[in-house]
Amino acid sequence: MFTTATRPQNFNQTSILPYDLFEAIQTLKQELNAVILAHYYQDPDIQDVADYLGDSLGLSQQAASTDADVIVFAGVHFMAETAKILNPDKLVLLPDLAAGCSLADSCPPDARLLPSKQHILII
Repeated sequence: MFTTATRPQNFNQTSILPYDLFEAIQTLKQELNAVILAHYYQDPDIQDVADYLGDSLGLSQQAASTDADVIVFAGVHFMAETAKILNPDKLVLLPDLAAGCSLADSCPPDARLLPSKQHILII
């Protein structure tokens, strides 16, 4: 299952934010035995805290070989789904559940169920 945390109702941003966010992320990664996998298109700050930076294939390979208990996937949903398939016993987090891929979205699942005549090759 993919999850993203909701902000607590009593959240007070000014009193909770650490002085050094990058250091806080590193501390959390160590405490949780977590790894951050980020796609090339992520913002530079996300890339800076990532343990691995790459394309979807490279990140899937990293997900398959990690010893981390928690995988934070800064990418699109199908990348996190792949990480979960490869690691069914690990917690896979997708920080932005709305992260989509225009290419994947252009081919809905029902369009792949039956091939159309234009896609059949007769040899």
